[in-house]
Amino acid sequence: MAASRRGKRKKKSTGCVAGFLFDLDGTLILSDRSLSGYKLLPNAVEVLSELKARGVPFVAFTNGTAYPSAEQAPKLRALGLPIPDEHLLTPSSVAADLMPRHGIKRALVLGTRGVGIPLAEAGIEVVFPAQPGAEEVHAVYIGWHPDCGMKDIEAAAKAIWNGARLYVASDVPFFATAAGKTMGYSYAITAAVRKMTHAPMILTGKPSLNALRLAAQKLGMPMRKVGVVGDDPLVEMIMARRGGATGFGVTTGMTQAQEWAVQPLGRRPHHVLRDLREVLRYPNCP
Repeated sequence: MAASRRGKRKKKSTGCVAGFLFDLDGTLILSDRSLSGYKLLPNAVEVLSELKARGVPFVAFTNGTAYPSAEQAPKLRALGLPIPDEHLLTPSSVAADLMPRHGIKRALVLGTRGVGIPLAEAGIEVVFPAQPGAEEVHAVYIGWHPDCGMKDIEAAAKAIWNGARLYVASDVPFFATAAGKTMGYSYAITAAVRKMTHAPMILTGKPSLNALRLAAQKLGMPMRKVGVVGDDPLVEMIMARRGGATGFGVTTGMTQAQEWAVQPLGRRPHHVLRDLREVLRYPNCP
């Protein structure tokens, strides 16, 4: 029991920040409800451009899976955000990294076309619920699926009963958009599938350490040197605290300054930013 408790202890941040992971919705932009239109948030372009000029590495990580990075990053660059395709990460990026290492060769995807593209690019055979043999797979992967129906949930349940492992892009009930707080579809779909199957899930998006590890790998540094910038205590701040990173809470999305102040320690940022430009003070590793 003591060993189990030690394994769950949150790592202590070093306070040394060498690079950044930026959340997207609520931190750098606000999407519309269809996730196809974007509104820049204050100082986002200025901050990323300054970090780039200084040679400070950064990635953006969205829990959205509707579009692969190669489709979404050019739209962000058109707004002025200097984010290369390879530095825009999604839960599908993480799934594409994890699944081959877990021996997954064929996966049933509950999601739109874009959800499965990174998996296919990693050499995984991607099938959708209506296709033949959808229940004979090594994994079920749940992502952005606004048109999910009962037949999709049934196909996922049957695949899991046949031995497939369950991977989930996002287990977050809400996220910030230009229209306000918006429901996370994969959260509801996952709840239905797990109610039917009682399957454990492998979370690939934030706040999982799978997500933080891949981001740190892209940045070329240990997790403890990453500054995690985001708007959600249940997402970015839990991830930062678990991974020993430094959490920066913004006030442009889900959480206001007074709400950050009353969060329990495991969800509280190390620093609250009233202006995104304040992160420019913190790249401070020797």
